[in-house]
This record gives sequence, C-alpha cells and structure tokens, in this order.
Amino acid sequence: MSAEPDGPEGRLRRFATIWSRAVFPVTSTSLTRPEFEELLLPLARRLRVALLARAFDAEEGRAVGAALVRVHCTDPEALSRALDCVEAYLVLYCGEDGPQEELRLRSSRLQHAMAAGFAQALRERTLGEQEAIARAALQAQGVVAQALHASEARFRAVFEGAAIGIGIADLDGNVLQVNGALQRMFGGGEGAFRARNVKDWTHAEDAPQVWKLYDELVRGEREHYHVEKAFYRPDGTVLWTNLTVSLLRDADGRPQYQLALMEDTTERRLLNLRLRYEATHDALTGLPNRTLFFERLEKVLAAGEGQRFGLCYLDLDGFKTINDSLGHAAGDRLLVEVADRLQSCATAPGEMVARLGGDEFVALTTGPNARHEVDELAARIMNALLAPVRIEGRELTVRGSIGIVEGAAGERSAAEVLRSADITMYRAKSAGGNRFELADPEADARAITRHGLTTALPAALERGEFFIEYQPLVHLGDGSVRGAEALVRWLHPQHGVLGPDRFIPLAEHTGLIVPLGRWVLEQSVRQARDWCERYGDGAPLRINVNLSPCQLTHPGLVQDTVDILERAGVTPQALCLEVTESALIGADDDLLKPLRRLAEMGVDIALDDFGTGYSNLANLRRLPVSVLKLDRSFTQSMQQFPADPVDLKIVEGIVSLAHSLDLAVTVEGVETGAQAEQLRILGCDTAQGWYYARPGPPERLHQLALVDATG
Repeated sequence: MSAEPDGPEGRLRRFATIWSRAVFPVTSTSLTRPEFEELLLPLARRLRVALLARAFDAEEGRAVGAALVRVHCTDPEALSRALDCVEAYLVLYCGEDGPQEELRLRSSRLQHAMAAGFAQALRERTLGEQEAIARAALQAQGVVAQALHASEARFRAVFEGAAIGIGIADLDGNVLQVNGALQRMFGGGEGAFRARNVKDWTHAEDAPQVWKLYDELVRGEREHYHVEKAFYRPDGTVLWTNLTVSLLRDADGRPQYQLALMEDTTERRLLNLRLRYEATHDALTGLPNRTLFFERLEKVLAAGEGQRFGLCYLDLDGFKTINDSLGHAAGDRLLVEVADRLQSCATAPGEMVARLGGDEFVALTTGPNARHEVDELAARIMNALLAPVRIEGRELTVRGSIGIVEGAAGERSAAEVLRSADITMYRAKSAGGNRFELADPEADARAITRHGLTTALPAALERGEFFIEYQPLVHLGDGSVRGAEALVRWLHPQHGVLGPDRFIPLAEHTGLIVPLGRWVLEQSVRQARDWCERYGDGAPLRINVNLSPCQLTHPGLVQDTVDILERAGVTPQALCLEVTESALIGADDDLLKPLRRLAEMGVDIALDDFGTGYSNLANLRRLPVSVLKLDRSFTQSMQQFPADPVDLKIVEGIVSLAHSLDLAVTVEGVETGAQAEQLRILGCDTAQGWYYARPGPPERLHQLALVDATG
C-alpha cells in the first residue's frame, strides 16, 4: 500500500522530488529525472534519520555527501544546490513536530558534514585518477628502457594530454620537465620552472609533515605520499592543490627521479570555506551563529583545569512589538544595529559575540578573571544599548534582558550552561527587563521543574493522574455539613501529590486549564449526584468548584456547565462556582454575561478571596454573586483570644454589608474553635478549614455528614 500523501513517507518523497529537480540539471548522468529521484530517495531517508536521531551523527551527513559523488553529482554547483535544498526543506518536510530551533541547528551541522563528505569523496576519486596516471607514467618509463621510441610516444601522450599538472624533478629537487596543465595552473612558461628547485615552493600554511615526507621520499625510504599543499603563483596569489609525489627508480631499483601530480583544488577550497562560513555565521548580521558558538563554548568547557568562562545571554525586550508595528524589515535593521554594538563591546582576547536566532544574542568571555570580566561585559552591553536607534525616521529605544552564567571549565556541558543562561535571562525579563541577573542554581532547578510540569500536563490529564479532594462547608449556626469545595490534586509519577498552587498557574498559561477545569466540574457534579442519592432531596449537599480567569472568557463555559449538569441529573442549585475577586475587578458586561446566565439558571456564584482585590464595594451590586468568601487574612487574629478589635470591626462590617445585599458569607481558613465561635457571633453563615476537616476523599465527607445526621 502506498504511503499517505501527508504522512512521513509522503513528505519524504516530496523532499526527494524537490532535491532531484534542483540538482538534476547540473548532474552528469544518463538517467531520467524520475530515475535520478529514486537514487536520491534513500539519501533523503538517511538525512531524515540523522535529523531526528537522539544523538547527532556527523558520519551520516558525510556518507550522504560521498554518495552524491558516486551518483555523478561532482559539479560544485550540484553540491551548492543540494545544500540549499537541505537548508530550505529538510526540517520543513522531515522535522515532524520536533523542536524547530534544535532541528535547524542539526540541519546546519548535517549540511557541513555533507560538504565534508562530498569533498573527501571527490578527493579520493581524483587521487584514484592520479594513481592511474602515475602507473601509466611508470609503465611508460619502463617501456622506455625496452623500446625507447614506442614508449616515448606513449608517455608523451599521457604527459601532455593529462588534465592535471605533472612535473618531473631529480632527487636534488631540480625541475626537469612540466606539462602544459601545470604551467597553466601556475600561470608561467616551462622556462620559469626550470630555474626553480622543489624546495623553493614553501608556503606559510605547509603542514609540518610535508617536508618530512619529501625528505623520506628522495632518500628512498618511501615510494609516494599524498598531501594538501598551497603554492604561491608568480603574481602572488595562492594555488591550493592535492599533491601526489611518487619516486621513480631505474632498472636496478635505485631512486632516480621524483614525479609530482597536482590537482588544482583552489575553487573547491573556496567553496568549502564559503559553505563553512555560511554554516557557521548568521546571514543577517554576519555574527557567528549557534553552530559556531556551540563549537567555541564546547572547546572552552573542555579546557584544562584553571580555565574559567563567563556568558551573557541577551534577549531584546519588546522586539515583537517592533516587528508587528513597523514590519520585519525594520526589525532586521534593528538587529543589525544591535549586532554592531555588541561586537564593539567584545573586542578583548577570549571574547566572542554570536546570534542564536531571532532577537537572542550571546557574548562569551574566557580567562582566569572571567568572574569579574563577565560583569563588566554585561555592563558594557547594557550601556551600548542606551542610545536610541534611528530607523525610517523614527527613534527606537532598545532595551534588553541579560542572564549571566560564570564558572569553571569541565563542570557543565554547553547545553547546560546555555539552559542556565536562558532561564536566568527570563528571570531578568520577569523582573521588569532592561537589567541583568546572575544565575542561581536553585532558581534554575525550580524553572526546570516548572518546565517539566508544564510539558507533562497534557499527558497527565489523558493518563488520569489528577484526582479531587473535598473540604466540607459547615454551617456556623447548627454545625451541619452543607457541602464541600472541590480541590484538584495531581499525583505526579516523580514528584508525588502536587497541590493546585504548583500546576494551576501553569495550566492557565498553556490554556490546558479549560479542559482540566471541565474535567474537575464533571467529576465534582457526579460526586454531588452521589451525595444526593445517599441523603435524599431533603438535605442536598452543594458542591463548590473554582473557575479560573481563562475559563471565564471561554465561550463554551455556559453550555459545558449545562451539559454536565443535565448528564449527571443534578439541579443547578447543587452547584456553586467560585470566582476570585481579582478576576472580576473592572469586569465589563461581556465578561459578566455568562455568570449572569448561570446565576439565572440557579447556579450560585461565590466571590472568592474577597477583600484582597481592592475592588470598589459598590461593584457588588452589579456582580451576579450570591456568596462572599472572606479571605483568611481577615480572620487569622481570631484564632487566639481576645481577637484584634480592628479585625472584628472589619469582618462585622463586611458581614453586615453582605447581608444587606442578600449575600451569604463563607469564611476560609478556620483552624480553632475560638475562631469558629467568634465568626458565628459576627453572623457569618458557613465556614471551612482544618478545624472541621482537611481536604480528603469524598468518603470522609460522607462520614462527617453521617455524624451530623446522627449527632
């Protein structure tokens, strides 16, 4: 069965099609384009596997580059087009749902590996051709000794017709003969070579072993050697070659001549340098990119004992606003200006600035005094950002948040260092931005845990890791149990039972609070039905469920509530929805409309944490609430006798106001009998707290209700 057009195999096939269309026009092959595409398909599959693998393997990229040579994609333009195709489409069609920034980084490294594998395979192919020519030359020289005229013609044909440069010198290094290809490579006539000695062709970038190998060859200790070597042309330019030097012996086996075969690799080297630069530098700003920065950081962290480093992780504040209001072109000009300023801040030895992507930059400093120098570097960066940037006639203020990490080499990996810097930068941004903060291991650990909980939330809901505990609501007049508040808990596989303060803010941030809140409401209403069936309609127990601000603005709130009540067969009067006072401060009619509809149906609305939101008490008249839940901060002093008279007056006033508006008053955090008695005297209606019971399973509420009923 063929793969689905939108499945992984279908997307892989589209990537191979695009690749073949880009490369086929510059490939020397007798195949048709569809046949050529079939050759590229397994190579595309290898790239996808390497892109998605747990650990990066550069060998896969090198193997794909080498395979391009084997399918006759030997033109440098073919490599350039292949790399452009991988850069543009590999992550798009083969990245699936992985982290895009990491996938783009891995794609860049794969491109570099492909270029290296391509160059190596092309070099080996050329060396093979050189060996064949060398054998032909040796064979021709041997035939000279046996049949001079026939061999001379044959050797001359090979010597002059070869596309690579060939030169012959004696064992003292005096050049005896060169072919036309070698003359063209150096840009001089044969006479210019006869006046030269091999040892005159030294170059500043010669590897140390080049001349050691040469000496061994002319002494007869080796038969040949292969090196990459640079030469100066007469005009001062540099010629890069793959050089093969072989020893020619006479009929008695004594060393007699040396034969040099040269392949001009200058253009290929320039292509590799360009590819390397493009793979390691940001196209917009010219700064080193994430790939090169990671290489540098890994080298620094792998340095010996005593080496220290300091890293500044910069993120511009409000950059998205500039992009959205002035356009991406203006945003790009701003990034270029910021990059220039950052470069001017990091000019000392051991300092480096890079762009990681978007509006994120890093600055690195190394040395024994890195602890002090990184603080100075951060201060220079903040100072460099002070001056406004003029773009399209506007003056833009540049602000940035910096996270600083400093430490000794060898203690952490590059990924750990960058993660700590990233976390610290966001801590600086959360503190108002336009500042820098130092890394704090404890804060890092909390942030990592918070991130882990955030990513685990969706699966936790699917796996049923959440459960609900219930805290009874007790009538202060007669001590009877009137209902319970539903409190959600998370049974985390590693962290154990987590309270709502640990994960509700994360659920609100990610939007998961809507399905989680719907689940809590559904479970709680079912529990209310079970209580109704136990006690009958004569003494219904009401269930209180908290609503977050995100749920209030969700368009399906009213319909979801109605559907849940109808499916459970529970009347709206058995449900009370709690909304924090702060969520309703300044609420307009659109926000209050769903609450009014629910109140009109008979659902009670409780104003939770009343007294902490600094709201206007006059607003109570327009809010569709029937219950005030007084914050525990007002009643804590009542745990001891005598209570604070000021608190007593405040509570008394709130209760009087609430009752005048026909609102019931519930008090949270009741922990002592004296507190409960005082609140009863003040006229509060219901209370909850550890004095009555801690949150627990629904069976505990059943036991309390039985005691109340029999007691």
